[in-house]
Amino acid sequence: MRSQPILQQDLVFVGGGHAHALVLRMLAMEPVVGLRLTLISPASHTPYSGMLPGLVAGHYSFEQTHIDLARLCQWAGVRFIEAEVTGLDPQRKTLSLAGRPAIAYDFVSIDIGSQPELDSVPGARDYSVPVKPVADLWRRWREMDSRLAQRDERAMVAVVGGGAGSVELALAMAHSLSGSAVEIALFCGAPEIMQGYNAGARAAAVAALARSGIQLHLQSRVVAVSATALQLETGEEHRFDDLFWCTGAAAAPWVAASGLSCDARGFLQVSDTLQSMDDPSVFAAGDIATQINHPRPKAGVYAVRQGPVLAHNLRALLLGKALRQHRPQRRFLSLVSLGDRRATADRGPFYATGEWVWRWKDRIDREFMGRFTALPELTDMSGAGVIAGAVQNDAEVCGGCGAKVGARGLAGVLTSLAVDFPRHCPRPEDGDDASPIPNDDRVAIVQSLDLLRQLVADPWLMGRIAANHALSDLYACAAQPLSALAAVTLPFARASLLQRDLQQVLAGALHEFSRVDCQLTGGHSMQGPELLLGFAVNGRAMDPRRGLLGKRGARDGDVLVLTKPLGTGVLFAAHMRQLADGRDIAAATAMMLQSNFNAARLALTHGASACTDITGFGLLGHLLEMLGEKQMASLRLSTIPALPGALEQLAAGVRSTMHEANAEALESATIGAGDNLDLLLDPQTSGGLLLALDPGQADEYCAQLHAGGLLQAAKIGRIESSADLAGGVRVKLQ
Repeated sequence: MRSQPILQQDLVFVGGGHAHALVLRMLAMEPVVGLRLTLISPASHTPYSGMLPGLVAGHYSFEQTHIDLARLCQWAGVRFIEAEVTGLDPQRKTLSLAGRPAIAYDFVSIDIGSQPELDSVPGARDYSVPVKPVADLWRRWREMDSRLAQRDERAMVAVVGGGAGSVELALAMAHSLSGSAVEIALFCGAPEIMQGYNAGARAAAVAALARSGIQLHLQSRVVAVSATALQLETGEEHRFDDLFWCTGAAAAPWVAASGLSCDARGFLQVSDTLQSMDDPSVFAAGDIATQINHPRPKAGVYAVRQGPVLAHNLRALLLGKALRQHRPQRRFLSLVSLGDRRATADRGPFYATGEWVWRWKDRIDREFMGRFTALPELTDMSGAGVIAGAVQNDAEVCGGCGAKVGARGLAGVLTSLAVDFPRHCPRPEDGDDASPIPNDDRVAIVQSLDLLRQLVADPWLMGRIAANHALSDLYACAAQPLSALAAVTLPFARASLLQRDLQQVLAGALHEFSRVDCQLTGGHSMQGPELLLGFAVNGRAMDPRRGLLGKRGARDGDVLVLTKPLGTGVLFAAHMRQLADGRDIAAATAMMLQSNFNAARLALTHGASACTDITGFGLLGHLLEMLGEKQMASLRLSTIPALPGALEQLAAGVRSTMHEANAEALESATIGAGDNLDLLLDPQTSGGLLLALDPGQADEYCAQLHAGGLLQAAKIGRIESSADLAGGVRVKLQ
């Protein structure tokens, strides 16, 4: 058995900026034994600022211009936490996160960029779209573009700025909106745009603005903003329909609030080793940092150049070696896109403009992004370094099905044991995920047990998912949760790291348990090679008069309703192989966090006759458990909802570990075929409920689920009598 290293240190990266993306790649290539890496970012994708104008102009796709942080972290063996950092406490060495518990660190590195300075102009924060953080710009731009497309009258789009970024944005908008009834105006408070650039580059930009029909207002400082107009220092007012703000950079307030030394604008002051002047365990790079010995403008090129030094110094500090001094260049090549596949180049007294400059810029940008799309294969580095959970080969077991044993193998074991222990072991047809506890009380208590291998790297989310997954067995029989016991195996680590992890997973579980008044009464924890998490839960009927719902009991003619989409198994199998888009993984995670409590409560209200939850055996496997001896189910494949990316991954040949076992167990159970057949075999984690309802209740039930947030709940088929069908057909696919 390969030895498992003990985790000794937590290095946390805040923000997925250019420097951090490079550092994660470098540390993955040369890992440090016993070091756990964590990246915290508010989104799974981070934009490459150099290509953002090209995205707005329509020259690039979203995928070409954004680094998929979730995929990068999966490849590099880095924990990815999708959250917003709201505070830093250097004394306690903790990071506050929005809406969830704080994260502890031993070392932290910050690369969160900057944002436009909005508060010096009344109304700017309320009525403008800030260009930074750039991660939000694409969403806001698409919203505006869609809105403008529905307008009949002419619209005015205003851009406030004057630097290269605002010029690029205005020109990109003009190119994208060419032919539309839209006017664009650029307001600059200075006597000329792009101050600091040479005259030739500025002249090329001015000519491009004129060629694109953009109104340029120089010496037009904005002093106030209302809902529909800009007020200038001269007293003039200019109407707008949409306003984009691209002025001087400002820092996130929590950086200065940490008490660490910052400059007058709130940017963290760092030494030439990129460490805080006050705390050597805090590093920073990119726009958020001010290198006090070498102050430079806020530009992405500096962050890219800081990446290798930051990677070296983080490694050196951990290994007790000498740190490097970073010396930023005084001049750098600036390539400014001009909207229509033209660009201007500026470096000191030299400049050039034309289509060939754009092609030059395009090649540089694509080469940079290629570092994060064509990720090299990482080999096992035992003895030289460890990448916890990095690359999984095709033969390894995925966690998307909870690493469950196949239905056929499980049935064989239970059949054999039931012969030897007839009073104490259930037969396969009698077993259930949640079963009554034998007692003399008239009020039935049901219990269930579910355990999961680590599915997501974020321990707090893993706690929430595992809790929801376990509780779902109770909801499937319409039981109100009462209490839970935890079973936790934590990866080998030093005592303080074990405590951090246990706090995170249990805080996540309690987040879900508290919402349904379920008490965590205790449990058991141990150490092992990977995170395993589960809960024994018990409960009693939500409605004592109605009692518990069972898997069986559906009536002929009942409509089948599925409350949540399918696809977690294949998506997380793809994620393990770095094939999944981070946005699809985020959507799957959000689905797993949706509780089935309300769906179960409403099922009682609408008189459901049978119910089960969809987990490891897939939709078909669990549907068969619902059918009586003389019943069959008819499914409409086109109505069965799927998670984003699931069908594409199945079409590409990706399968969860459990998929083949599910198919073997159901070989004789179906008739017909369709494009979605593989989706019906896909094992689920924290999946939805499948229930049978009277046809007169199904539409209203779905409508109430939609109103409650389960937007993809759907009628997918019905229960029929199988009396006239030969061949043992149980499920008919239409």
